[in-house]
Amino acid sequence: MKSPYQIILRPIITEKSVALSYGDVRVREDDDQVHTYTFEVAPDANKIEIKAALEAIYNEGKKGKDDKIEVTRVRTLILKGKSRRVGHSRPKGKRPDRKKAMITLARGQILEDYGV
Repeated sequence: MKSPYQIILRPIITEKSVALSYGDVRVREDDDQVHTYTFEVAPDANKIEIKAALEAIYNEGKKGKDDKIEVTRVRTLILKGKSRRVGHSRPKGKRPDRKKAMITLARGQILEDYGV
């Protein structure tokens, strides 16, 4: 059994992922928004493990049901590593493949310490 910290490796902070974490732009400001967060995960992790790991990490130490987060959707994709030159006369190298997970929380919930 892997630790949740072995499954969720790090948040991915880019302009696009930060815009998604602020919520759906189609929803008016007074309504509850849906927030989507992007994380780099272990390449062998599946969606069920990712959901359980994220809930375990962010619900740790919270006692009230209202304080706990609930993951409603997990989407994963594999980013293939780019090939690159390593030196003048050496053969081509390759960056490692990575796996990314886009996690959607229940309506109105946010992650306080996402890294933004």
